[in-house]
Amino acid sequence: MKLLVIGSGGREHALCKKLLASPLVSAVYCAPGNDGMKNDGILLVPLAESQHQQLIAFAKTTGIAWTFVGPEVPLLAGIVNDFQKAGLKIYGPTKEAALIEGSKDFAKSLMVKYQIPTADYQTFTDLKQAQAYVAAKGCPIVIKADGLAAGKGVVVATDLPMANRALEEMLQGQKFGVSGARVVVEEFLAGEEFSLLAFVRNEEVYPMIVAQDHKRAYDHDLGPNTGGMGAYAPVPQISQEMVATAVATVLQPAAEGMVAEGCPFTGILYAGLIATPKGPKVIEFNARFGDPETQVVLPQMTADLAQVIDDLLNDQTPTITWRENSYTLGVVVASLGYPGAYTKGAILPDFSGFEEVEVTYAGVKKVAGHLTADGGRVYLVAATAESLAVAQEKVYQALAAVKTTGTFYRHDIGAKAF
Repeated sequence: MKLLVIGSGGREHALCKKLLASPLVSAVYCAPGNDGMKNDGILLVPLAESQHQQLIAFAKTTGIAWTFVGPEVPLLAGIVNDFQKAGLKIYGPTKEAALIEGSKDFAKSLMVKYQIPTADYQTFTDLKQAQAYVAAKGCPIVIKADGLAAGKGVVVATDLPMANRALEEMLQGQKFGVSGARVVVEEFLAGEEFSLLAFVRNEEVYPMIVAQDHKRAYDHDLGPNTGGMGAYAPVPQISQEMVATAVATVLQPAAEGMVAEGCPFTGILYAGLIATPKGPKVIEFNARFGDPETQVVLPQMTADLAQVIDDLLNDQTPTITWRENSYTLGVVVASLGYPGAYTKGAILPDFSGFEEVEVTYAGVKKVAGHLTADGGRVYLVAATAESLAVAQEKVYQALAAVKTTGTFYRHDIGAKAF
């Protein structure tokens, strides 16, 4: 098979590598991809993820067996709908189903209706009403832009001035544009966070191993929220009982609820969860693989990813298997200033001499023969080992041995597991 992956980040790099490892696959194309992918035999297609008709034409002329969509923006723009109308196979939710990520209010309403455990909340478009609600509830409290904000539209307000400022920036200052014209204000939940992803086909749910992402920019969970600064999988401090409860009380009713609502979900369903004394509760849903969770979950998968997706697209039952007594840990290297205004152009180190780590590239560009930083999150360095401590040590040894000028990374990814 020849396959097409839509997207350009580290998530897509990891997906392409995993798909290319399948004996069923002769070529993997990535649109638009990034310059860091070329060394792994991934073929770049110079088309933006928004160019649906050109991507459809490419898939037809190239004989693409099926397409996989990485990011959320093309999903909400209806790329799956458009490919299906053109008679092409594509794995991902329709724009109607992707609303589970595209609108926090839609997701919250779904959870309330189908009794999926989540934080208490209210939705607002009026600043004064929102501020009055926060004043009545007290802090800490969580304020979320209703729409997409690249993982940056969440503020955990520890005091009232911080909460009021966040509400003003979103509802009045249009910090996130249309995405923040409506805000969801919800109770703060304390506990250990974890990410549970699953392959979904209508009411069928095939869960993956759990991962833990690190959203804050700096060590010790300080600084602003980002798209994710590192992750590891599996998560030893989250019990199998907690995971099984999450599948039964979150993923399964969400899949069934989407079918009942007339917008059945087929694709990757991501539940961002928090382990509370009363069991797992939902922080957020995503309609696709997480980044950087993908880069640590896929190395733990012993099944053939291309076969799994092919089975799901052809009404077969997939067989999904995982490593035992094994961990993968990945650290994101980001441009200085991220998630705010950041610097570009830093020349990236060469990791070819480090056989025990795997590098996936995101915001990069080749300039005068060198890979350079061209985005907020630039690349991720991961290692797989028989213990989390060894995996962590391998990654940080590799990062310490190279020059990372113009970039930064966290030094405590995985620390919560110890």
